[in-house]
Amino acid sequence: MNISIIPESAPFNTEQRAWLNGFLAGWLGLPGATAPAAVAPLPVDEPEPWHDPALVIADRLKLADAEPTPRRLMAAMAQLDCGACGYLCRTYAQAIASGVEKSLTLCSPGGSETSKALKRLLKEKSPPLNGDGASTKPSASNGAPKNGTNGWSREKPFTARILRSINLNRPGSDKETRHVELELGQDGPKYAVGDSLGVYPENCGTLVADLIATLQAQGDEQVRAPDGAETTLANALTRHACLAELTDPLIQLLADKTADPVEATRLRTLLDDDAPIAGFDVLDLLRHFPSARPAPADLLAALAPVKPRLYSISSSPKRHKGQVHLTVRRVTYEHNGRERKGVASTMLADRVGPGSPIRVFIQKSHGFTLPDDPKTPVVMIGPGTGIAPFRAFLHERHALAAPGPNWLFFGDQRSATDFLYEEELAAFLDQGLLTRLDTAFSRDQGRKVYVQDRITEQGAELFRWLEAGAHIYVCGDAKRMAADVDRALHKVVREHGVMDDDASKSYLARLSSTGRYRRDVY
Repeated sequence: MNISIIPESAPFNTEQRAWLNGFLAGWLGLPGATAPAAVAPLPVDEPEPWHDPALVIADRLKLADAEPTPRRLMAAMAQLDCGACGYLCRTYAQAIASGVEKSLTLCSPGGSETSKALKRLLKEKSPPLNGDGASTKPSASNGAPKNGTNGWSREKPFTARILRSINLNRPGSDKETRHVELELGQDGPKYAVGDSLGVYPENCGTLVADLIATLQAQGDEQVRAPDGAETTLANALTRHACLAELTDPLIQLLADKTADPVEATRLRTLLDDDAPIAGFDVLDLLRHFPSARPAPADLLAALAPVKPRLYSISSSPKRHKGQVHLTVRRVTYEHNGRERKGVASTMLADRVGPGSPIRVFIQKSHGFTLPDDPKTPVVMIGPGTGIAPFRAFLHERHALAAPGPNWLFFGDQRSATDFLYEEELAAFLDQGLLTRLDTAFSRDQGRKVYVQDRITEQGAELFRWLEAGAHIYVCGDAKRMAADVDRALHKVVREHGVMDDDASKSYLARLSSTGRYRRDVY
């Protein structure tokens, strides 16, 4: 019996949706339905002290040390609930614990730290939830933020077209930050300010050619891509495969295919400890073990499918009808004697132009959006590409003629070369839309100055805004910037609110619980 409870727009693949449909149908007792065996879902009304992105992974795992496996797995996640994996932290952990999700590398913000911890935790034993492993009623809030509208979703991405891509940094900058505009038209997915755009990248042609040559292949071999599509080797490596992730099946495949017993032993030890190949990609691994040359079809079967990258949307649908804008920093670095490229950022900067097709979907925000009341004061803190959602906020408030005051904290390296959207922000200041703009350019003086320094400098005024009902938003790096900003905000509340540490923590906790302190961090 084919029972469908989970909507098609929900961010799950076919296997995940089938399992969830079966689980819910079995729990509801629908005729002919049997719930799959599973670890009990994580109750959402119990404390989760590890669910804090400001904590390092060691501290999060320690807080969950005595908890059942699903909770310990959750503690290993980055705690951002960003939706990049297609789940929330809680539901990704539950899917792994139940066996419906096999991949341990979907938490992009957590990176290798998270995947290593997940692998270790799964080898350990812990008691089931509720003592007996019995399923409990799943909460509606357990699901990841829904993505896509008009029928478009992570599983069914929309093909947008590039309108333009321009460098926002001036000559002499150490960075290249792209303003990218894409056409969605009337039939494309709909979004709101605060949402993110999921982009399915294509791999660099040079990297694909080097892989094909290393495999001693031609590129026109017929293979089955990681997502099941029948195509050529070159197309599969370009459009369908993740070439940055080293999966256990890939390492096992190379160990099985090598005729060199020394290399085979070294490869098998990597299944338990992959520290020696930290930072490697698929090409690095193949070159490091030259005796292991699997058939192209076998290699493709062992690779992970391409993963979408999420970018904060920097446009307002009310101001930019039928379009969506992104603010993307081009990422390149050296590793193992090779130039390594951020697959999506360099695609948008180097490998596409006007008219190029891009597969995209909308990832709805988890409360990171403008307040309902247009009169509410808004404080926005977004250095670097963290400015993206706040450009969207400002355009939205401009389109709505919202009377609420707006204060932006922005920072980067140098004002002369790295002042993103400088002309737009200057115009907003002149128009009175932007009430205050405080900048921090770290390399413009001998002492490095960051946005958190400006926050403490303007602490008295900032606290007055908070007391007047302002909503405060932070976008950017979770481990450094967002943590430093959080400490600066605690200092402002403590000093200018004349509170002790506990009271200042409670003050910001209330702002967070009431939706007045929101973070879009990664």
